[in-house]
Amino acid sequence: MYKHWLFIPLVITFAFLSCRKDSFITSADAVVRFSTDTLFFDTVFVSTGSITQAVKIINGNDQKLRLSDIKLMGGSQSYFSINIDGSAGPQQQGLALEAGDSIYVFVAVTIKPGAVDLPFVVQDSIQVAFNGVSRYIQLQAWGQNAHFLRNEVIHGHETWDNALPYVILGGLRVDTTAHLTIPAGCRIYSHADAPLLVDGTLEVSGGKDSAARVIFQSDRLDDPYRYFPGSWPGIYFRQTSTGSTLQYAVIKNAYQAVVVEGPFSGGMPQLTMEQCIIDNSYDAGILGAGGSIQSSNCLISNCGKNIVLGYGGSYQFIHCTAASFSNDLVSHTQPVLSISNYVLQGSAVLTNDLTADFVNCIFWGMGGNVDDEVQVAKQGSTAFHVDFSNCCWKVKTAPGDITASNMMVNTDPMFDSVNNVRRYYDLHLKASSPLLDKGVSTGVTVDLDGNTRPVGLPDPGCYEHR
Repeated sequence: MYKHWLFIPLVITFAFLSCRKDSFITSADAVVRFSTDTLFFDTVFVSTGSITQAVKIINGNDQKLRLSDIKLMGGSQSYFSINIDGSAGPQQQGLALEAGDSIYVFVAVTIKPGAVDLPFVVQDSIQVAFNGVSRYIQLQAWGQNAHFLRNEVIHGHETWDNALPYVILGGLRVDTTAHLTIPAGCRIYSHADAPLLVDGTLEVSGGKDSAARVIFQSDRLDDPYRYFPGSWPGIYFRQTSTGSTLQYAVIKNAYQAVVVEGPFSGGMPQLTMEQCIIDNSYDAGILGAGGSIQSSNCLISNCGKNIVLGYGGSYQFIHCTAASFSNDLVSHTQPVLSISNYVLQGSAVLTNDLTADFVNCIFWGMGGNVDDEVQVAKQGSTAFHVDFSNCCWKVKTAPGDITASNMMVNTDPMFDSVNNVRRYYDLHLKASSPLLDKGVSTGVTVDLDGNTRPVGLPDPGCYEHR
């Protein structure tokens, strides 16, 4: 008999709990959590639209919760658009959430063209109403007008301005007889399908100050995509290009940042690079394929392959730093400098004349599995000249078929600051660096920062210690 009396309270308890779980909480103190209270979209170019972000609305109660209203406050006129639990539209009403359950609200933004030249902020909010209470998720985006070029071909002589950035969609080509001039302070953002192809001449004339440098990068400026290597194809100087210059240019996050294709027929180089920074390329920072490059005061850092010079050509690198450190974006598995005079075409080996000179350069890598940061390969009997002078390199076995003088072998350059976790790399030389004053005079009068170099005994690498 007592067992029956014990059983009845248990049944009542289970029934109560079951009814509670199936009932709706009506208190204004109901627990509703958001995965974030603000969705922020970094620079969004007008007309192109953004990525889609999501916020999760969570019922933190042990009862059902009825969301009486989820509404984009700006409505259909907002720059933002939302999708609520799979349904598009600025508003949904009467959505029920089971105890502990959640729904997603997806958000995108498109900035409409306007007359504002500088970046501007657009804002809105999502209202979440329940039990007579309203809470809000804030939405914020930077918007910017730009020149939009889709599958454009440059003819004749064209000069851009720096009042607005340029966004390249589908690709841009400088025609064989064309000349494109890009002035100081210009910003160029390329989509994932948009290489810059140079069949004629490209002249980039940046300045030494940060605001005056010419920046080439992907049009994905939102986290974490703004840091991803391989976000856009890169700049390709093709066989007919000649007399191009890159001065104070920054090229980052490309697949192959700078490619120069031969054959080189003598005369002026196809590409002259001065005071340039190439960083975080997925494949090659600089790729020469039988072409011609003259480079001074350039930094090529943290690329899959920093510098690759194949199938011969004519190259000169003075006061350049090529350095790689393994991080969570690019693993250092390839030498920072690879040189060869041949290319494989099926089973055939094609060779070409090669001339390559390196003076006052640093070739360094850490955190990877590369023993020799400089590798040279020769085949055939074509002309072959590779010379290193007053350079610092990290090698277990020095390359053959070259000449080298006054080399600093496996001497740590002692860069100012390297932090792989934060992906922070300051490759200036410390005051205690053993490389200071170990260079040879070359006639190069400034460094990558635009600071003056001494007439005699400069520092190797792209930076002169101050």
